[in-house]
Amino acid sequence: MSDTDHQFDCLVFIGRFQPPHLGHLAVINEALRHARQVIVLVGSAWQARSLRNPWRFDERQALLRSCFDDEENSRLEIVPLLDALYNNDVWVRDVQRKVRDIAGHHNARLPRIGLIGASRGQSSYYLALFPQWESVSVPLVDGISASQIRERLFRSPSSTEDYLSTGATHDLPPGVCDALRDFAGSEAHRQLMEEQKLLEQYRQAWSDAPYPPIFVTVNAVVVQSGHVLLVRRTAAPGKGLLALPGGFINTHERLLDACLRELRERVRLKVPEPVLKGSLRGQRLFDEPHRSWRGRTLAEAFYFALRPDQQLPRLKPVKGGDHARWVPLAELEPDSLFEDHFFIIQNFLGLPADIGGI
Repeated sequence: MSDTDHQFDCLVFIGRFQPPHLGHLAVINEALRHARQVIVLVGSAWQARSLRNPWRFDERQALLRSCFDDEENSRLEIVPLLDALYNNDVWVRDVQRKVRDIAGHHNARLPRIGLIGASRGQSSYYLALFPQWESVSVPLVDGISASQIRERLFRSPSSTEDYLSTGATHDLPPGVCDALRDFAGSEAHRQLMEEQKLLEQYRQAWSDAPYPPIFVTVNAVVVQSGHVLLVRRTAAPGKGLLALPGGFINTHERLLDACLRELRERVRLKVPEPVLKGSLRGQRLFDEPHRSWRGRTLAEAFYFALRPDQQLPRLKPVKGGDHARWVPLAELEPDSLFEDHFFIIQNFLGLPADIGGI
């Protein structure tokens, strides 16, 4: 097929591909039939591994490319996309720039660009954000759920083996199945199974509630002299990741009081409470529905900007607790932070989207 036979110069497909499945393949194959070039934007590209985001961008890129031949891959551009959970405008700008830089001009004219997606999927939401692009809708492949695939892969070693040997052929391309078999023997897979077990215990504890629980937590964004206060998590979920100090509120506790208590008890921050209150520069509720592995969890974050000083405030280690440290802002990387904590920090400090070399 020549370039002149294609309806579009470029079709754009946005997804997370956790993992790539036959429904994704149906959309990309349709895009290859209608467009000279297909841009696949892979979301959550720099998120830390979690049950919702088990595979890194480079792994998902390899999984996607394994589904196509050389000619098809030559027309595929698979590009990482950083989430901007609490700022749609930043995210839209990033998508527009990536598509503009890849599509360019075609034969001295503006390219014809479309956005392709599955019916009843997120494509309708994306279309509202990109009205300048035409839309192409592909019938949804029934019976495939990425969340169910992930749950089967991480429930237990036997569940993983049974699914990949018997049931996965209805959901996943052969190359993806082969790669996931290799992944099943890794340390990352073992840690995700540990998190899945904890999640199931968590769900069981709330199974008799009359309605799905909604949790309320607090987080502290404490900044001084170009450093932010973080803790290194010592247990699952997110074992080994950096996180903002915080936790659940007590029954008869106001939100700010809960945040100050967490700084006092968990971090032992050597800053008097009146100084902290005087350094409060902002607060916001963070409520992205999938932000926490626990389920629906709302986080009220407080931003404290301490006066610059040559000495950072001392932190007293807490026995059996997470390890607190001051981290230079220039060293923050989205894939090293727990849940949405990078985006919470970004919200208050206005960190650029290309922080950490992205």
